[in-house]
Amino acid sequence: MFKHLLLAGLLVVTPLAQAKVVTETETREPEITITHDGDATYYEYSINGQLKEIKVVPASGKPYYLVPKQGSDEFIRVEESQLLIPKWVIFRW
Repeated sequence: MFKHLLLAGLLVVTPLAQAKVVTETETREPEITITHDGDATYYEYSINGQLKEIKVVPASGKPYYLVPKQGSDEFIRVEESQLLIPKWVIFRW
């Protein structure tokens, strides 16, 4: 009987010992800041406090992205997002 209780206790405790605690600084979900200007709307995507890309949606025209250039403070204009996050369109009219 004691062996069965000991085995049951070990089976309950083992997954808890292997569980990883994810701190808030380790999250990979981007923080999005939305800024409205007279001519466009800007979506700034930051991960762990570092700016990864800016989505620019002009009042008229096609949206585009600004991505930081490697080793510089400059931005490069690209047509597609460089982040790998789900961006599904459920409904558009």
